[in-house]
Amino acid sequence: MGAAVVWSVSVILMRVSGLKVPALPLTFFKIWVAVLCLLVALAWEGSGWLPDLAGGDYLRLVLSGVLGITLADTMIAAALNRLGASLQALADCAYSPTMALVGFAMFGEVLGPWELIGGALVVSGVFVGATRTVEIKEPRDLWVGILLAAGAHVIMAVGILMVRDVYREISIIWVTTFRFVVAGVVMFLGVALWKREALGKLFLGFRRRDTWGSMIPMAVLGPFLATLLWVGGFKYSTVGRAAIFNQLSTVFIIVLAYFCLRERLTRRKTVGVVLALLGSLLVATH
Repeated sequence: MGAAVVWSVSVILMRVSGLKVPALPLTFFKIWVAVLCLLVALAWEGSGWLPDLAGGDYLRLVLSGVLGITLADTMIAAALNRLGASLQALADCAYSPTMALVGFAMFGEVLGPWELIGGALVVSGVFVGATRTVEIKEPRDLWVGILLAAGAHVIMAVGILMVRDVYREISIIWVTTFRFVVAGVVMFLGVALWKREALGKLFLGFRRRDTWGSMIPMAVLGPFLATLLWVGGFKYSTVGRAAIFNQLSTVFIIVLAYFCLRERLTRRKTVGVVLALLGSLLVATH
């Protein structure tokens, strides 16, 4: 629940920051601010800097960081820029069914009839609520944004659950730090090797001091604090229970978007949210 609350505030700040800073430099900025906070937390915790893990475990952690942070976080920022905060939150209702599907694919956790019904409700909720609003500049941005958000959740679920056995045995602060460092380094190398002319733009978030008022709190609350709470939920609870508490962020984001960003809360959007949340409840509680 703590992850849901903190993440919701971070999303609102990300929406504000994204109006001035594109998705890639925004993600790069928040990764390295989070790394700084995580290194301080790791030093305070007093655990070792290099745990005794097998080579295969380190390889999975590297892949987890690239998938779950470098790729998925950039996709979320890009979706948020296209959809606005409240429609992004509606698309985020794909999170719980995604966790159930990935759990089935990776760990053989069987999907029952309630999970299937819940998944259908989530999909119907997204289609009902997915109407173009003033936050969306171009018609195609609606479905591109929804596909980006939904795809990000699939990738994020795979990224975090593929190392579930690792973070259940060692410090979640160390695991989170390692994943973020890998994600930041891979993003830098990727831009440097394949799009060198864009390398200067990658550091735009660090140069735009006028955006720090929203970007620094966003990075501290989201990538740092919310990620620790999120991973901790999976460490100390089951995937389904953790997912349903995480899904509360949908409600928080829509309420905050209405009051803080003045985004419209239409009847169609409200019906879509209710359907999607009901589907998420069915998936996570059965």
